Formats: sequence, structure tokens, C-alpha cells
Amino acid sequence: MDATTDSAAPDPAAGPGAGSSGADARTAVDVGASRLLVGDVGTGDVVVLHPSLGRGTADFDHLVGALVEAGFRVVTIDPRGVAGSTGPLTDLTLDDLADDVVGVMDVLAIPAAFVVGHAFGNRVMRAVASRHPDRVRAIVLLGAGGRVRGEPEVHAAIERCFDETADEADRLAAIATGFFAPGNDAAVWLGGWYTDAKRAQQHAILTADLEHWWLAGAAPMLVVQGLQDRAAPPENGRSLLAERRAPTRLVELDGAGHALLPEQPVAVAAAVVGFLNERRAG
Repeated sequence: MDATTDSAAPDPAAGPGAGSSGADARTAVDVGASRLLVGDVGTGDVVVLHPSLGRGTADFDHLVGALVEAGFRVVTIDPRGVAGSTGPLTDLTLDDLADDVVGVMDVLAIPAAFVVGHAFGNRVMRAVASRHPDRVRAIVLLGAGGRVRGEPEVHAAIERCFDETADEADRLAAIATGFFAPGNDAAVWLGGWYTDAKRAQQHAILTADLEHWWLAGAAPMLVVQGLQDRAAPPENGRSLLAERRAPTRLVELDGAGHALLPEQPVAVAAAVVGFLNERRAG
């Protein structure tokens, strides 16, 4: 495993919102057969971020800024098939993606970190915490799904989000239905969708054993969820709070759906920074 500097800009074909957070120049990190583009900014205790289904770490830009300002070092990983990251996508599993995260940590000489996953990314980070408990100091889930399924209309809308041949108005309506609370501006997510990665990640979801990753081991946990999340209903976070023996905190945000990060950026950042400040102080 090794790392090289990659000064390539985010793929312009991906549209606004594509790419990686934190810096124009990213590091290309080789993990097995994969080459992953990684942002690495700030100094201090390390926070590692994994994005949503078929999306990149640019979605974390506001949160990255808040974490760096609070004195954290922030590592963002664009997974295989996203924003220039490459690697095998056939028969991809959650364990593969979890091992990618730990592989990046190995290359960057990070023994343990706080880990944050948004939407699909929270499944990956829960697999990291379950599979590599010694590498996770605490875990943050943004839009935590898994046990309680979302509405069929919403899942159909999420599929349409990735249809680049569809009329823009139809895609915007699908993004609003799948990810955003009523009244929020879904246009900020018109770009930044990676279909091949999405297909591979969906396979990882369907083939994973829920009980293997659901509780995320014994790591302290923060769950931040939108009360209008129709893709990962709030009952998921409430179930985690009830089931886990490890320290678990639940923050529910009104006026937020599954997108969460662009919908309530200030509230999300405040919850995450506050929780991580407590954990590093402890």
C-alpha cells in the first residue's frame, strides 16, 4: 500500500457537487487493487468520513470546515467508482468497503479514528466498527438506515436520481422525493451521482448480514437523523438507541430528510462537533 499526490481536479462530467472535500490536491492511496482519492486536512484527532450511496465526499464540505475549525484532522475517502477513485466493483461487499477505509488509515499511519458515515456510508462505517473495533474511537451515523425500510415510492425515486438520460425536472423531483424534506432545495444535489458505484454499493447492501454490522460493536455512537427522512425512517435511530449497550446518543432534526447535510448543515455540524469534542476530552 502506498500513497501519491494526485492534483487532478474532480471529474467535470460529474457536475456540481462532485469530487472530494478539503483540498484541490488529493492523495491517491493504493489499497489492494483499489486506488482511492483521499482528502486530508487539518491537525489533531482524526475524523474519517464516508459518503452516501453513489455520491462523493464533496457532500461533507461544510462539515469538514467545521471539524477543521474545531481542531480535528479530517480524512475524506471517495470510494471505488466515485470521483476518480478506482477499484473492483464486481461482487463488492460491505466488508470490502470497510477494509478500504482501514487500508487508507494504514497508509496514513492512523492507528484509530472517529468515523462518520452518511446514509449508505453509515453502513460502511458500522462494518468498520464491527470488523475492526480497535480502529474506531467513536462512530457518527448521519441518516442511519438498515432495519426499518423506507417507503417504496422513495426507493423508486432514488433509482431515478441516477438516470442521467431523464429530464432535469424529473430528476429534480426524484431527488426531492428520495432525499429532501418538503420545502428544502433539492437542486444542490443535481450533480455528483455515480451510477457504477451505486450499483456495486447496492449489491453490498443486499448481500450483507444486517446483524454483522447493525450495532457497530461497542464504539460510542451518535445518530443524527432527519424527522422527515423517508428513505431511512427515524425508527432506525430509535431502535439503535434502545438496543445498544454502548453509549449512544440520538439527535433528531426537524426540516431534514435523508440528504441531511445540505438541508441542515449548521445543526449537523454542531451535533457532530459537540459529540466528538466530548469524546476526545474523555
